[in-house]
Amino acid sequence: MKESIQISVIISTYNSEEWLEKVLWGYDCQTYKNFELVIADDGSKKPTFDLIERLQKEVSYPIQHIWQEDDGFQKSRILNKAVVACKADYILMSDGDCIPRNDFISSHIEQREKGYFLSGGYFMLPMDISKSINKETIVSQECFDLAWLKKNGLPSSFKNRKLTAKGFTQKLLNSVTPTNASWNGHNASGWKSDILAINGFDERMQYGGQDRELGERLMNRGVKSKQIRYSAICVHLDHPRGYKTQKSIDKNLAIRAETKNENKTWTNFGIEKREAKA
Repeated sequence: MKESIQISVIISTYNSEEWLEKVLWGYDCQTYKNFELVIADDGSKKPTFDLIERLQKEVSYPIQHIWQEDDGFQKSRILNKAVVACKADYILMSDGDCIPRNDFISSHIEQREKGYFLSGGYFMLPMDISKSINKETIVSQECFDLAWLKKNGLPSSFKNRKLTAKGFTQKLLNSVTPTNASWNGHNASGWKSDILAINGFDERMQYGGQDRELGERLMNRGVKSKQIRYSAICVHLDHPRGYKTQKSIDKNLAIRAETKNENKTWTNFGIEKREAKA
């Protein structure tokens, strides 16, 4: 009998087939195989549907395509629909512009723990390298190899250690990094029951910080966070951010301030639309 799916991976996307295809090949290279991919699609057109239909026949894992009508940037809304659709008890979230290294899912699976969520980061690539990555360099894992990246123009930086840290160094860097272990939409995981208990994402929030706010409500509820930014590696492909507005960022900062000041664990504007819990 086939083992039940242990982890659901949610990937958000919007009309970005070139990047999404690279990401889907990245998941086909995972050493951990017992997962499903849930694509949270915020209104993409037919080319994305065609790509997913083709890849469903070519990759080794099941894909759910959760889609909603294009109504501007409504990522929180489609992520909530994707959370509900997830078949596993444990959920990993990333983006359709983040290619996972072959140990990405296994890093989350190995470090998951009741009462915690896991916080990872990403390794940002410039546009020219993002374009030069193809299926072959993903399957060979060259796109995570520092020598290959430097040969293709990556400058030297301390951040490059993210790609090379192993064993004790990995654990040490995870423990000493000054970066907060927040819920990061491109690389974070937690228990579905915890996400449902806080009513998912606040759907009033558009671009800028809706993932952090979800993590802040989790922490208000007593869920702790664990840093894995040097363990769970994905490379972030470059792209413009036309949906980023100061108005959206200011509104979201005000919602996050309210969550913090009132120690909120619930949003009235999430998966369920009802009055706040006492």
